[in-house]
Amino acid sequence: LPQGATLATKGVVLALADGISSSEVSQVASEAAVRSFIDDYYATSQAWSVRRSAQQVIAASNSWLHAQTLRSAYRHDKDQGYVCTLSVLVLRSTTAHLFHVGDSRIYRLAGEALEPLTEDHRVWSSPGHSHLSRALGFNEHLEIDYLALPLAAGDVFVMATDGVYEHTDGPFIAAVLREHAGDLDAAAAEYARVLEYAAAHADAELEARASNNFAMVESIQGRKERA
Repeated sequence: LPQGATLATKGVVLALADGISSSEVSQVASEAAVRSFIDDYYATSQAWSVRRSAQQVIAASNSWLHAQTLRSAYRHDKDQGYVCTLSVLVLRSTTAHLFHVGDSRIYRLAGEALEPLTEDHRVWSSPGHSHLSRALGFNEHLEIDYLALPLAAGDVFVMATDGVYEHTDGPFIAAVLREHAGDLDAAAAEYARVLEYAAAHADAELEARASNNFAMVESIQGRKERA
């Protein structure tokens, strides 16, 4: 975690990116997107707002990934290029800032349910067939969804890719989080045990994919400095 003035002005960052199945280099794109966001966001001017800092960094990452595709053998087929989703959560002072492109999701635990905070950028051409309408690196210019929410001590957020939410029951995840309130490591371990059991009795490859794409975070506002 950042310290001192950086924590006060920039907050705490959590980022999740996911490649697309049609691309052999999308993992490179997703790793670069997360790494560059965290590194570059904290390097932006202290005078910039969270929104300006994050949007500038995401736009720069989009331009870099798009340029990588144009210089590669995949320049004539962007579905095979350096493309990924990106969902970012920045917790600063009493506000949660969300930045989103693609179909990964950010939820907030609300009672016995998961409240969706992002919208999937996905177009369905027919039942069972769809494609991303927006993604990092797909086009030269990028529209970034932004949302700011009040933040309170004990808020719990869930970040997940389609490898989780398409094959996992939301109420079950909420129940696991409530059962292990205050200990997200225990919640993640419980979730992993259920996936291991399911993998042994159903589609192991599918369940393993879900396990590799699951992330849960909890904001402990009382531990943060206030700007």
